[in-house]
Amino acid sequence: MLQSLGLPRTEATAIVCLKDCSELRSLHIELVSGLRQPEVSVAMRPLRDRGWVEERSEKKNKGKGRPVKYYQLTLPFSQIVTVLEEEFLKDNKEKIIALKRLRELENTLQN
Repeated sequence: MLQSLGLPRTEATAIVCLKDCSELRSLHIELVSGLRQPEVSVAMRPLRDRGWVEERSEKKNKGKGRPVKYYQLTLPFSQIVTVLEEEFLKDNKEKIIALKRLRELENTLQN
């Protein structure tokens, strides 16, 4: 359903994984969602840019290797849905206006 509102599949999947959790490791998102590690990272970037997801890194015990990344939603899921709804309605309103202008232009050209 999130995809039908314009979200890419990977972003929609990540949001659904985080929806009912306070915080998840990147690895857990991979396991639950079926996304690969690079897909999780790529999906999180625009979600962070929108302010919907927060990322936290934690060093491993021995300090070797990459830090473990944790993600959590910064907005309640219902608020994210509201934002998507507003964007969808705005986009469709602009399309309706464009269609009306095309009809007016068509009528003008016919007269």
